[in-house]
Amino acid sequence: MHRLRSAFALSCLLLAAPAVAQERVIPAENVRLDYAQVLSVEPVYQTLRATRTEQRCDEVPVPKPERPVHEESRWNKVVSSVRGWFGGEDEADAPPVAPPPSTVKVNCRVVPVEREFQRPIAYDVDYIYKGVKYRSRLAEDPGNRLRIRISVVPYVAPAQATASGP
Repeated sequence: MHRLRSAFALSCLLLAAPAVAQERVIPAENVRLDYAQVLSVEPVYQTLRATRTEQRCDEVPVPKPERPVHEESRWNKVVSSVRGWFGGEDEADAPPVAPPPSTVKVNCRVVPVEREFQRPIAYDVDYIYKGVKYRSRLAEDPGNRLRIRISVVPYVAPAQATASGP
């Protein structure tokens, strides 16, 4: 009789065990690719600061030297005009003479100069797919169309604890 009771109790436990220790089936993911229409693209900038040293000097004007007054004789004027007719050197062909510097740099010192640079590091993209608007941050500007991955998976509710369970 004792064996009968223990066999009955054991069979009751075995029948209840599958309800408690059920295996969960993970549904397969259905994936396809499609295109969405891009509405706007806004670059996201990174600001970089750099300091470098430059030489700064005070500039002082230099008085211009007086040119000696040089009057050209009639004979020199005639020779120069005839030389131009026969292919001699023209004044326009002569190399230009650099004017003397009008200022001199004095009191030079080294000064730190801070510069600021901005470079795009990402793009905030607004796009629409099947009437719904989305926003994503991308590494590159996608252009007019954005290739998207569509994944469809059935929703499986999480297992709920029973009233008699923990």
